[in-house]
Formats: sequence, structure tokens, C-alpha cells
Amino acid sequence: MTKPKVIVTRKWPAQVEAELLKEFEVELNQSDQPMTAAELKAALGRCEAFCPTVSDSINADVLAAEPLRAKIIGSYGVGFNHIDLDAAKARGLVVTNTPEVLTDCTADLAMTLMLMVARRAGEGERHVRNGQWTGWRPTHMLGTKITGKVLGLIGFGRIARATAHKAHHGFGMKIIFNDPFPPPAEVLRETQAEARPTVEDVLREADFVSLHCPGGKETHHLLNQARLQLMKSGAFLINTARGDVVDPAALVEALRKGVIAGAGLDVYEGEPRVPADLVGMENVVLLPHLGSASTETRVAMGMRVLENLRLYFAGKEPRDRVA
Repeated sequence: MTKPKVIVTRKWPAQVEAELLKEFEVELNQSDQPMTAAELKAALGRCEAFCPTVSDSINADVLAAEPLRAKIIGSYGVGFNHIDLDAAKARGLVVTNTPEVLTDCTADLAMTLMLMVARRAGEGERHVRNGQWTGWRPTHMLGTKITGKVLGLIGFGRIARATAHKAHHGFGMKIIFNDPFPPPAEVLRETQAEARPTVEDVLREADFVSLHCPGGKETHHLLNQARLQLMKSGAFLINTARGDVVDPAALVEALRKGVIAGAGLDVYEGEPRVPADLVGMENVVLLPHLGSASTETRVAMGMRVLENLRLYFAGKEPRDRVA
């Protein structure tokens, strides 16, 4: 019996690639170079299962591929705003993602960014590496503690809840949030989280604002100039969600003018491009989209894609279908 053909757009952990090769005819990307739009389009005509990552733009033009051989898009990542779901549905494609398995890892990174920017850790490391440190002194590189502060979460899904757990139980932070779909009361009790009616209410009250909402049209530039102006002058913005949730020009202006104290960013609009103004700021921590970047998590993500493909080709409903 002929095995379904799978095309993987980037290099995946070796353990996952080995498992894929056992069950499918697989075309791997050994060079790990991003595929062009034309290459993505062509790939849809050469396989039954197409496996992109969150850095691949699977837009309407790509999905207009002719001929179209693919039947399922098994995306490697929890977000799916890089895929035009309407266009995928119109072509009869099933789309899956990889939720749950990266929750704690991404929440860990949100806490990492919070600590780094508040305690000036990135700036401090550069100080040491550049040979500028002359020794301990009482007023050197003073930062802000996070223990006991107010953490405001925009969105209260799995990753936000995990972040709230770590922040509340580990650092005694007060948790407030805004989400159009608030969780059950028992979920809130675990961290004593308090809902706020609007995003604006969270911004006004929080010492740290952490973004955990999906990307897409509804949240594009959710954090714009007007909303950034509502934040406390001593507050910090943390983004491990999607880059396009923040207006980068407005953020640069807010940081430059002291509207907010700093930012910790793992995602950017138009990745991998990062605004030069942000790169030059000491009160900003910049990471290269490392939210899920642990070996255990990246393997688990790949195995989740494999599970979805296995179910689909067995004639069953994929576990993580989003379209």
C-alpha cells in the first residue's frame, strides 16, 4: 500500500523526523532554509499532507495552488493566523495545530522576560561582557522587583493561566485579566485572578502587562498609541503572543518618551525583522521567538502533528482540527 506523502517546510527535531519517516513518504527540508511562496505553492501539489510552521505565510495565493494534491495542513505550532483558514476551507483542506504541549514552556519564557526587563538582566550581562563593570556599589543598575506586583494578562487561555500560576504562587503577584471568554470560577480561584471589564482597565492597573491573545484581524495593533498611553509610567510590556498585536512604532515612541518603563519581547511584526530603534534601547529585552524552544516541547509539538496526520489518514477526526 502506498504511503501518503508528507512535505515538511523546515527542519524538525531528529526524533520527530525519524518517526515521520517510519509511517509516511516524507520530503524533509535538510537545509532548514525558509521556502519561498512559489515553493510553498508547489509543495501543495506534490503531497497529501503539508506541514508548515508559524513562520510560513500560507495565504490565499499559496492556497490557490493548481494542481492541489494536499488534503491536510498539519501546522507545527499553536497559532494559526499565518494560515488563511477561509481559503483553506474553500479548497477542502483540513487544518490542524499543536496546542497544550507548549503551554508551560511559553509561560516560563513570559516569566523570563518579566524578570529580565524588570531587573535589567540583559543590560547587566552586556555590562559585564563589555568590561564596563567596576564592582558592586549601592546605586548601580537598580531595577524593579516583581514580587507582590500586579500582573495584567490580556487573554486568559492556557498559556496565560500557566503564567498566572507561576507569577502568583512563585512571586506573590496579584493577577488581573481581560478575556472575552472568561474561564470557570474554579480556574480563577486557583490564582485568585480577577477579571476586568476591558483591556483599558487592565492597562491602567497593571505593573506588568503580558499579552496572551491570538494574532489576526481582531487583535491587529491591539496595543496601539492610545492604549500604551494608559499604562503606568513604571510598567512593563511583555509579549510572547504574536508580533502584530503590538504597533511597533507606537511602542518605540512610548519607550523613548518614558510612557512605559520597558518591554520584553519574543515576537515581532514582520519577523525576523526587528525595528532598529528597539535594538538600540537598553530598556528592552529582545529574544528570537523562543517561547516553545525547549527540546522536550519541540519534540512534543512534532509528535502532535504526527498524531493528527495519523488520525486523519486512518479516516478519523484529527485531535487538533482548527478548520
